[in-house]
Amino acid sequence: MQSVSNDRAVKVAVIGGGAAGMMAAGTALSMGASVTVFEHVGRLGKKLAITGKGRCNVTNNCTREEFIQNVLSNPRFMYAPLSAFSPEDTVNFFEGLGVALKTERGRRVFPVSDKAADIVSAMKKYCSGADIVYEKVTKILVNGGRAVGVRTDKDYAFDSVILATGGKSYPLTGSDGSGYKLASAVGHTVTELTPSLVPVETYGSYCQRMQGLSLKNVALRINDESGRTVYEDFGELLFTHFGMSGPMILSATSHLRGFKLDTLTAEIDMKPALDERALDARILSDFAKNPNKDFANSLGALLPSKMIDIIIDDSKIDAHKKVNSITKDERKRLVSSLKSLKIKLKRLRPIDEAIITSGGIAVKEISPKTMMSTKVRSLYFAGEVIDVDAYTGGYNLQIAFSTGYVSGMNAAGKDNLC
Repeated sequence: MQSVSNDRAVKVAVIGGGAAGMMAAGTALSMGASVTVFEHVGRLGKKLAITGKGRCNVTNNCTREEFIQNVLSNPRFMYAPLSAFSPEDTVNFFEGLGVALKTERGRRVFPVSDKAADIVSAMKKYCSGADIVYEKVTKILVNGGRAVGVRTDKDYAFDSVILATGGKSYPLTGSDGSGYKLASAVGHTVTELTPSLVPVETYGSYCQRMQGLSLKNVALRINDESGRTVYEDFGELLFTHFGMSGPMILSATSHLRGFKLDTLTAEIDMKPALDERALDARILSDFAKNPNKDFANSLGALLPSKMIDIIIDDSKIDAHKKVNSITKDERKRLVSSLKSLKIKLKRLRPIDEAIITSGGIAVKEISPKTMMSTKVRSLYFAGEVIDVDAYTGGYNLQIAFSTGYVSGMNAAGKDNLC
C-alpha cells in the first residue's frame, strides 16, 4: 500500500471534509498526528456553507443538561462528548480563530457577520496542516481486527481512520450515505435511516398558490384528528410548490415522529399578538377608513398580497362585497381564517431534502468516551453518520464538533501506532 505521511507521527485518515471531519482533522493535527482528509466532492465544508440559510447556526448557548434534552436519538451517548467539547468550547474555539459570534432567539449562536463562509474559512484554517485528497473512499482496510488504511482507486496505509461522511441528506454536498456502506462492510450495524428537519407536503392548493411567501412572527399549531394540539411554535415559515418549509416546519417534523402525518392539520395564526376581539376591532377600523371598498381591496394593510385570495376563499366572503355591508358573522369567519388558517399535512419530503438524517451507525458499537468502534480497533466515528440527532437550533452542528473533537484527539493517540 502507498503511505502518504511521516512515519514518525501517528498517521490518521479522515473520511469526509464536513464540519465533523474538519474538526477531527484539526484536532488530530494539534495532537501531533499526520492527517489526510479524503473528500470526494472537491471542496471542504460544502454543506456547512449552506446551513442556516447561509448564516450557520454553529451551536446553542446552553448547559450540557439542556443540550441533552434537545437530543432526539440516543441522548445519553452525548454526555461524554459534550463533557470533552461543550457549546462554550465551540464559542471559544471560533472566537479564538477570529470569528465573532452572537446569540439570538432560542440561544442560537451565529457569526456576527451572518456569513457561514466565515465558519468554513475558520475550519479550513484549523485543519490547514492536513493533506487533502479529493478521491472517494470505497473501502476501509482492516487487518487483524484493526483499521489499517483506506482504498480509493489505490490503497493508502494509516494507523487510524475516522469516518465522518455525514448522513444521507443533501447528496450534492457529499452527504450521500456512502459512510453507512463503509461501516456496514466492516461489521457495523446501521439503524433505519429517515429524514429529520425536513419540509412537508400538504393537501389542497393553498400552499401552492402562496408559493415563495415567507411569513415571520406567526404562530403554528399542529393538531391531531381529535383537535388536540401535538406541537406549537412561533416564528417563521415558508410556502412552497409542494407544501411548507422554514424553521418552524423543520422543527415540527422532529417533534412529530411516531405520528402519521396525513392525520395532522396545521393551523397558522397570522396575528398572534391580537386576540379575536382585538383583531375584530382592527378589521372594523380598517373597514371604516374606506367603507365603499370591495372586500378584496381592503386587506392590503392586514395581509401580504399572496395571501389575500386565500383568506377570501377560506372566509367565504364575496370578494366584491363592499366592506360596509359585511356582517358580524362574516367578520367572525374572517377572524377565524386569520387566527387559524387550516392546512392538512400529507407527508415528509424525501430524505435527500432533509437537513439531518435520523438513524445511522448504532451507538452501542461506539465508545462515547473515545468515538472508537467496539468492533474494529483504530476506527473512529464523528458527526451525522452516527445514530444521534437533535432538534434544530445549533444542536446538530455541536454534535458534529463534539464527536469530531473526541475522535480526532483519540485517533491521534500513540496507542494507534501499528
